[in-house]
Amino acid sequence: MTTPRRILLALAGLMGAAGVALAAAGAHLGGDNLATAATFLLIHAAAVAGLASGAPNLRGLTLAASLLALGALLFSGDIAARAFLGGKLFPMAAPAGGIILMAGWLALAVAAALGSGARKKGERNDLDSG
Repeated sequence: MTTPRRILLALAGLMGAAGVALAAAGAHLGGDNLATAATFLLIHAAAVAGLASGAPNLRGLTLAASLLALGALLFSGDIAARAFLGGKLFPMAAPAGGIILMAGWLALAVAAALGSGARKKGERNDLDSG
């Protein structure tokens, strides 16, 4: 496994843990915004982990996973900062995170549509028939 994918897996684990923590905080402290941040982190942690570990080796998957991780961290981090710190991470952090999330999902769609793998000669993946 490449170093970028290992880093993405570690980020996915941290995102999942943060999502659970924010869900618990939201349940005890109240606040729909914390629940939203928790949901975004948990959903995108699973997507990043899947792309980084189990997906076929298509070009663009590391980029897609990176964009999803960055976008989820910005979006959820800004919401959490507002709830716990009383202020934003920085101006437009949540909207920037949302736009980056959309770019990540679109990067995944493009990678799947183009289907150009970076496989070694003779190497097969689960999508190969026969």
